[in-house]
Amino acid sequence: MNFQMNIKRLNENAIIPTYGSAAAAGADLYACTDADITIDAGATVLVHTGVAMAIPDGYVGLVFARSGLASKRGLAPANKVGVIDSDYRGEIMVALHNHSSVPQVISHGERIAQIVFMPYAAASFDVVDELDDTARGAGGFGSTGK
Repeated sequence: MNFQMNIKRLNENAIIPTYGSAAAAGADLYACTDADITIDAGATVLVHTGVAMAIPDGYVGLVFARSGLASKRGLAPANKVGVIDSDYRGEIMVALHNHSSVPQVISHGERIAQIVFMPYAAASFDVVDELDDTARGAGGFGSTGK
């Protein structure tokens, strides 16, 4: 399913997100910086993209790691998956964490993460005294086996 989305350049040097292939689920987000950014080992840096989006109501933008950046250089979003709500109109930024043991450098125009747009459902919460029972029950953290 495709849809149109309005996007705004907040910086004239910002690169509009792109899809790497016709069937790519995530659009690449690009660093928008005036100079190289060094992320020390174990550190987190907020990397600007220079763009803002009007994500349609009923959708959320989920910011994920780029597999190559994460596996080859140890760089991934600090919060694992960033959540961009449809009512947010500020700059999309990525809190990039360096999981490696050496400093990593991010340059302007480098692909730093990917954003996937998904529909979501909002819940209404009813406080009850008991929940329905299931075969699994309260078992968690590996309770269903390896």
